[in-house]
Amino acid sequence: MVAQCGSIGFRDIIKRVIDIVVASTAILTAAPVIAAVAATIRWNIGKPVLYRQVRPGRNGVFFKLIKFRTMTDERGSDGNLLPDAVRLTPLGHWLRHWSLDELPQLFNVLTGDMSLVGPRPLLVRYLDRYNARQALRLKVKPGITGLAQVNGRNTLDWTSRLELDVQYVEVRSTWLDIKILALTILRVITAEGVLAGAGAELEEFWGEAGPPTEGPRAFPVEADESNAIMAMAMLHKGDKGV
Repeated sequence: MVAQCGSIGFRDIIKRVIDIVVASTAILTAAPVIAAVAATIRWNIGKPVLYRQVRPGRNGVFFKLIKFRTMTDERGSDGNLLPDAVRLTPLGHWLRHWSLDELPQLFNVLTGDMSLVGPRPLLVRYLDRYNARQALRLKVKPGITGLAQVNGRNTLDWTSRLELDVQYVEVRSTWLDIKILALTILRVITAEGVLAGAGAELEEFWGEAGPPTEGPRAFPVEADESNAIMAMAMLHKGDKGV
């Protein structure tokens, strides 16, 4: 279920200007850190240094999310990827702990696919699991940080996390974005809301139907989502034809 958004307003223009200025400044300032992290990943984990995955953005439009790679591609005897918690490397755990794996998303902000502040871009396969209210989170651009990230982060259950995303959509403002950015810096410094597994142990979101009675109850984050992407693309194509 994807909520559609209307035309871009003055508030969106101001938000875009702030995104460009802050993201550009952050990239230039953090360039040595970005280079050092990339070199360390190349040395410890290997290629590729960056992790790219298709995620739904505003109105469910797909884009490629960029992050620093934190996990190996280790597979089991059946050829399938092992659970995220098993593949997360010590270096990856450290990068996630300090949110350094998110730095490449500043480039997603510059391209306009993301904003500094907004609901986090979740997996494509979650789209048809949202109820009508939860789907409202798709009315705005996804963000590097958001209301949920400064109010519990990974310690929140899915219902609370998605509700905070929707509340942000309903009350968003420039001042709220500034407050969230300031709180984000504080949360990163204090590592508040970071679980012991650095997020690799988070449960799959199954929606109101809950997990299946048979089969896996969770999939690796890199699990093949081609079928979900194709289904959503067909849905968008059908909407445009109406």
